[in-house]
This record gives sequence, structure tokens and C-alpha cells, in this order.
Amino acid sequence: MKRAYLFPGQGSQFVGMGKELYESHSEAKEMFEQANEILGFRITDLMFAGTDEDLKQTRVTQPSIFLHSVILAKTMGNDFHPDMVAGHSLGEFSSLVANRALTFVDGLKLVKARAFAMQKACEKQPSTMAAILNLDDKVVEDICAEVSASGNIVVAANYNCPGQLVISGSIDGVNIACEKMKAAGAKRALLLPVGGAFHSPLMEPARAELAEAISSTHFSSPICPVYQNVNAMPVSSPEEIKANLVAQLTGPVRWTQTIQNMIVDGATHFIEVGPGKVLQGLVKKINKDMEAVSA
Repeated sequence: MKRAYLFPGQGSQFVGMGKELYESHSEAKEMFEQANEILGFRITDLMFAGTDEDLKQTRVTQPSIFLHSVILAKTMGNDFHPDMVAGHSLGEFSSLVANRALTFVDGLKLVKARAFAMQKACEKQPSTMAAILNLDDKVVEDICAEVSASGNIVVAANYNCPGQLVISGSIDGVNIACEKMKAAGAKRALLLPVGGAFHSPLMEPARAELAEAISSTHFSSPICPVYQNVNAMPVSSPEEIKANLVAQLTGPVRWTQTIQNMIVDGATHFIEVGPGKVLQGLVKKINKDMEAVSA
């Protein structure tokens, strides 16, 4: 039996997240308070009793999900036995703290740097994302290439599961692509309530900024492989992990391929660590025979 632990990304947040952990574990409370100091504001107030609007700000969303995930993994103690880990987008940072490639403090500092860099990139150029349902990946990729060739950037960004691919790019690019995809037979082309074009070339300013922060951070050899978003392959080399983390900001999240590769490598139990149940649902859509549960 091989256990694969999965860590969610943006979109899984909810008001009240992490409150139970804070109140029931002294170690969790210490880690949350340490995070308040590092971030320079009381993120716990926003997580436990803020508004949905508070939690939607990238600078709040990303650290909130990271904290919920890594602190939950920590409180599992000896029950946390990963044979392999993966995280969806931001969740990759949570997975790297959980598999001990990064310390909690360094992980949080990088997530803070990433969130601020992405927020800045979003403000620099208005951009968006959209979910395309029930259309073949190749058709989505071809339409994106066609629209981009006409001068409006749009790319395939998140390969979430068969029949669900998220596109990302300029507002015009995404809108034009959505119309073309509906005409090509997509069941839906749904604009997402996000602040910008994550995992697209429009995140280049954020990528450059994050690259600097990552290069000056110490990464250790992990206790198990991490299957990284950009190549969906198991990685254990600290240098390779760092390079893939940087590339992740402008590259796609190959989640379908990640789960498929984990199954090929023997994963039998998938455990989602963090808020929500998004990743469990995706695992079931990728392979309905897999067991997928919350931590």
C-alpha cells in the first residue's frame, strides 16, 4: 500500500478554516502565531472570522491555504507517512514543507513572496482565467494557440481532470477563446473569479521576483518524492525542485498527468491535506477506482 498526500491550491479557502486546529492543538496555535509575526498581520483573524472577500485577496488566500495544510499535516504526527506528495499550484509549497524539503518558516516566507509578486503582476495587467468543460485537451490547446497567434495571450493553464481544463491569459484573449471553444462543442466556458492569469506568460514579472527568493532559500533532500506541476514527474533533487518551482508560475499545472503517474508508481490511497475536497473529486474523475479521502 502506497500513500499519496495531496495539498490544495487557491479556491479551497473558507471562513473558519484552521480555527479548530488552533483551538485544539498547542503546537498548531504556536505555528499560527508564528505565522502572524512573519506575515506582519494577524492572518488568523481573517481565516477564522474574516469575510469571503478578505480570503479572496491573493496575499491572504495563499498563506491561509498553506498554513491550514502544513499545520494539519504537522498535527497528524506519526500518522503522517507519505510515500509520495503533490500539491496543486500553491499546494506544491505545502507539499514541500510536509516532505521536509523546506522548513515551515522558509515555506511561509516563499508563499508570502509568491503571493505579493503575483498580486503585483495581476495589477500590472488585467487578466483572467476560465474553466473549459467537456472539450478534448488538444482542441483547447489548438484554439489557445490560434488566439495567441492573433496577438491576445491565452494558454492552457490547469489540466485538472479529463474534460476540465482551465485556460489563462489576457481578458480579451480568454473571452475570444471561450467563444471559440463553445462553438467547438465545449459544454461550458466559465470565467473564474480570480485576480489574474496564473500559470501563463503574464506571470513573468512574478516569476522573476520569485526566482530570486527561491535561489536564496535552502532546500533539503525530501523524505519522499514530490510530483511537480510542470512535469508531473517524481523529483527528489533540491536543485531540480527549485527550478521546477520557479517554472511553475508561468507553466501549466499538469494535475491529470500527476495523478496518473502516481498511480503508475503504485499509489493506492490518496489523502487530501488542507481545506476543502477539490482534489479528492479530481482524483475520482481521473480514476474512479482510487480511494481518495480527507486527512
